[in-house]
Amino acid sequence: MHIRFRRFINVALIIGPMTLIMAFVGVIRNHGFQSGWVVKSVMTWFVMFPIAYTCALFIIPVANRLTGRIKFRE
Repeated sequence: MHIRFRRFINVALIIGPMTLIMAFVGVIRNHGFQSGWVVKSVMTWFVMFPIAYTCALFIIPVANRLTGRIKFRE
């Protein structure tokens, strides 16, 4: 695979598990362990993932630039 896809794969590997965990937490918090909670969580994740992925593609470069301006000590 070409190196230019590294950024997109990296973002997906970060956002994927994070949104899956948040979907489980949100569904369990709002609905509890009722029947079908796993299906609700997965369906919620399918909605959350593309939104979070798109936002991360814009937010990560801005965060990197802002972090680059901070003077860190060793």
